[in-house]
Amino acid sequence: MIGLGWTGRLLLIGVPFLWLALFFLLPLLIVVKISLAESMIGIPPYTPLLVNHDGGLELHAAMANFALIANDDLYLRAYSGSLGNAALATALCLLIGYPIAYAIARSQAGRRQLLLFLVMLPFWTSFLIRVYAWIAILEPNGLVNQSLIAVGLIAAPLPLLNNQFSVELGLVYSYLPFMILPLYGNLSRLDQCLVEAAADLGARPMQTFLGVTFPLTFPGIAAGSLLVLIPAIGEFVIPDLLGGPDTLMIGKVLWDEFFNNRDWPVAAAVAVVLIGALAVPLLAAQRFLERGHAA
Repeated sequence: MIGLGWTGRLLLIGVPFLWLALFFLLPLLIVVKISLAESMIGIPPYTPLLVNHDGGLELHAAMANFALIANDDLYLRAYSGSLGNAALATALCLLIGYPIAYAIARSQAGRRQLLLFLVMLPFWTSFLIRVYAWIAILEPNGLVNQSLIAVGLIAAPLPLLNNQFSVELGLVYSYLPFMILPLYGNLSRLDQCLVEAAADLGARPMQTFLGVTFPLTFPGIAAGSLLVLIPAIGEFVIPDLLGGPDTLMIGKVLWDEFFNNRDWPVAAAVAVVLIGALAVPLLAAQRFLERGHAA
């Protein structure tokens, strides 16, 4: 850090850490604190952890909320349902997004900006409005069913809404740009000399892609997968609006516990377990990305 004194370096490093401490670490510690409390009728609706008893402070922390989560099949099914839906949506986003990102990266410079603009265009509209638009498209008297009936392909409307199909469709549609953009960034920086060298050595286009292009885009795949997987696991709006009563995801459970049951300690425990489960793949992907940049 040329030209910066000790104070300047401290400010440069300290400000981001202070931001993370105030807006990430502190809220996380508050959630952990609530998860160790017990539910009660009052404001706030949970017992304090530190209680003044005979002039001293006593710690009243319990793991009962975490034991309830471990023993209740509802929460386990919600976690597994969220992970399954998010993993499938991530895989579909990769299958759809990779060819799109590859085509954008290989397009002419004049068209590239337009194609990237089209990828980011949905962000100009409210997320909630876009989800409601899918309801109008998929409902029994919506655009898809009416079009299929009009051309004679079906006689009765298809069940396209309030099921697993509509949830996955909403997840893929909403988070596909988050997969395309990191992949495009990775593919656009790819050294074409490596591709040309593989072709000069007699490799066919598919062999070149599988042996050169695809392995070099692993960092983009990892980054895009995390950007899709992590928010998709905690998604609430899509399963609530597009999913049926059998769609069980952790975001809906959190909403019910916080606002319907007003059981903040259990809801906080559910959130803490979810954060802990997401931290493992996040740290693994971060180490993978660091190795990729070092190589």
